[in-house]
Amino acid sequence: MDSLISAAARALATGDALLALKHVALRSDPPALALRGIAMAQVGELARSRELLRQAARGFGAQEATARARCVVAEAEVALALRDFADPPRTLADAMATLEARGDRANALQARLVAARRWLLLGRLDDAAALLAPVDTQGLPPLPAAVAALATAELALRSLRIADAQAALARAEDAAGRTGIAALQAEVAQAQGLLGQPAARVGGAELRLHEVAALLDSGALVVDACRHGLRAGGAWLPLARRPILFTLLRALAEAWPGDVGRDALIARAFRLREADDTHRARLRVELGRLRALVAGLADIDATPRGFVLKPAQGRDVAVLAPPVEGGAGELLALLADGAAWSTSALALALGASQRTVQRELAELEAAGRVRAIGQTRSRRWLAMPLTGFTTILLLPAALPLA
Repeated sequence: MDSLISAAARALATGDALLALKHVALRSDPPALALRGIAMAQVGELARSRELLRQAARGFGAQEATARARCVVAEAEVALALRDFADPPRTLADAMATLEARGDRANALQARLVAARRWLLLGRLDDAAALLAPVDTQGLPPLPAAVAALATAELALRSLRIADAQAALARAEDAAGRTGIAALQAEVAQAQGLLGQPAARVGGAELRLHEVAALLDSGALVVDACRHGLRAGGAWLPLARRPILFTLLRALAEAWPGDVGRDALIARAFRLREADDTHRARLRVELGRLRALVAGLADIDATPRGFVLKPAQGRDVAVLAPPVEGGAGELLALLADGAAWSTSALALALGASQRTVQRELAELEAAGRVRAIGQTRSRRWLAMPLTGFTTILLLPAALPLA
């Protein structure tokens, strides 16, 4: 490695991207291209960074597998910042395996953290947990220690393990302080702020994340409108794919200990203003399905006026309402991070079709809640950060809290 390459690498390690560019801006050999790509990423030119890193990877020969793998890892991190999930996960996994086999533990750790953060964004929390499990922040340099602790904290927050999240954020704060990188310190402070913001509502009361966790652990029958399911003690019944049944359950829970009239249930579940005998028959069928699903947790009894929810074992009933109501809540939760998302990336994260996402984005754009930049295939979507509350519970694929 020549002196200019070494000087550029040292500058990048301290976060001085402009000094690094001065050393390698006029060079086109693969090591210089790789360093230029990383420098361009640090100054925010992500598209150009990705192009340079790809050129560098192609330029390294068959005997330079380690250097090529490093380029793959750097490009994957840029893709993560661009919210571009088109590359198969196997590409990054192979690069991580190459780096580990060749003893480059620092870059192998970086690959592991990038992969874990990718799975967190896509809601694949089990995959993220498997990648983070072997990581021990003790003894790591401050920068990777801070990034690893932040990823661990996000996983704990998404799982509502508040004590674990607080411990991980404390480690992240300490490591970020030792890096001296202001942007990283601000990211840690933002994550810590989530603990004090309202995350959901029960009745007219706002709950913080630790209060939500306490409610779910209280043994009450909780109809979770954030993650669309029913929680009772250690039991979790997902109903995200049964929207009519969940709507009926939520209506019954909101009226508890009273009952709900048949016409009111029909209007809410089927979105009909006037009901006839066929609708009442359909209501009985759907309530029969719901009664079978919640057996052992609650009963649903008929009354002269309609139906009433009766929880088992004398449990209390609570409805955990999201901070953002409506079908676009998960979409806004993803866009709330301030990054520019493509429609395909949003669809992948939400597990929905691109057409569904496009329709919801059009409605949000008409309401002035999101905006588009770029045209056709390069179009990206942005939203103003949602202040005053946290959308942690609205992010897709939250753990069932078994």
